[in-house]
Amino acid sequence: MPHSTTPVDAPPRADDDTALSHGLKQRHLSMIALGGVIGAGLFVGSGAGIAAAGPSIVVAYALSGLLVMLVMRMLGEMSAAYPSSGSFSAHAERALGPWAGFTAGWSFWVLLCTAVGLEGIGAAKIVTG
Repeated sequence: MPHSTTPVDAPPRADDDTALSHGLKQRHLSMIALGGVIGAGLFVGSGAGIAAAGPSIVVAYALSGLLVMLVMRMLGEMSAAYPSSGSFSAHAERALGPWAGFTAGWSFWVLLCTAVGLEGIGAAKIVTG
């Protein structure tokens, strides 16, 4: 085996096309800001829940997490059995009919619009408070 002059795990040189850059683009900053707002909203929501219900809220969060995990596993099984280019509303439509798919899709859209507004309110409380 011939001996190489460059170690195998040497970092790429600056003039190499595969070298990583040290700058952040606008899209990187936007995603960092979005992650910060979502994370801050989770902490604000948790604080309000703990203040209202006390430490038992941890049990409620654990049960909710278990339920979400089970639903995600079920969606994974349905996606493997019946591949579709649609979202979970496509599975609801296949199993329960067109109105179920329509209702599931639009209910999720309304939920997301509401959640974005609530996250903005949470972020504003953190920034001003």
